[in-house]
Amino acid sequence: MDRTQLSQLTVFVTVSQLGSFRAAADHLGIAPSAVSHAVSTLEASLGVRLLARTTRSTRPTEEGQRLLDRVGAPLSDIAAGLAEAAEQRDTPSGPLRITMPLRTAEELIMPRLRAFSTRYPQIELDIRTSDLFEDIVESGCDAGLRLGESLQADMIAVRASGPRRSLIVATPLYFESHPKPTHPNDLADHSCIRRRFESGRIYRWELEKEGRQISVEVKGNLILPQQTLMRQAALDGLGLAFLFEDAIAEDLRAGRLIAVMQEWCPQFDGFYIYYPSRRQMRPALRAFIEFFRYRE
Repeated sequence: MDRTQLSQLTVFVTVSQLGSFRAAADHLGIAPSAVSHAVSTLEASLGVRLLARTTRSTRPTEEGQRLLDRVGAPLSDIAAGLAEAAEQRDTPSGPLRITMPLRTAEELIMPRLRAFSTRYPQIELDIRTSDLFEDIVESGCDAGLRLGESLQADMIAVRASGPRRSLIVATPLYFESHPKPTHPNDLADHSCIRRRFESGRIYRWELEKEGRQISVEVKGNLILPQQTLMRQAALDGLGLAFLFEDAIAEDLRAGRLIAVMQEWCPQFDGFYIYYPSRRQMRPALRAFIEFFRYRE
């Protein structure tokens, strides 16, 4: 096979995938006549008809489909490799806008931010904290971090953390005057520290045991916007709080907080970096994803 046939194969595969000579010409950035000439020349050199053309569509013949099955995937791999090589040629630089909840920034980004900035000094990292699930295209962000259960189906997602769990906790002093709850129904007898999201919605505690899932609308006279504030309120003995286990691990070890109803607090999917498409990914975004992706 000579280099001319390789370019002709690329044109043939593009026409087969798009179903149109004109669409293939637009995609490849060449004239429709050049597309037609490339396909005709390839057919003549192979001695078989590769495409069946009608006024409404263009589709591979039986011989064309066999050829497409053999060369389509390898040509796609070659194109992907060339694109990646071109991206790696450039030094990651420029503005990079990432949206995430405040707690995610505190836990996953800030502890490694110095190392990231040292490795990629030409990236201008703009972190925006919000509890709202933002349309990153509409908001002008390059990517976001959210819990996996919150992601839309059309998002490309890369794991940024392992599984997570929330625990129901309070201080030993609080439990001296309040019985420890053992069932979700017992929560009605407790002062619970609630959380209001930026959307205005107050979080209902999501519990599960042996496959039974329930959502509890707890009561309490304190509503706060962030887990950091809720943790402090719990440490001050103001009631029960439902907090990420990782955020209170040291409090649990030191005995400042006590966890209850652990059997109703299963693990859930962790955080992901999400973005809309791999096509034309900027080197700065690729560097961020590779640096902060989760590795077991």
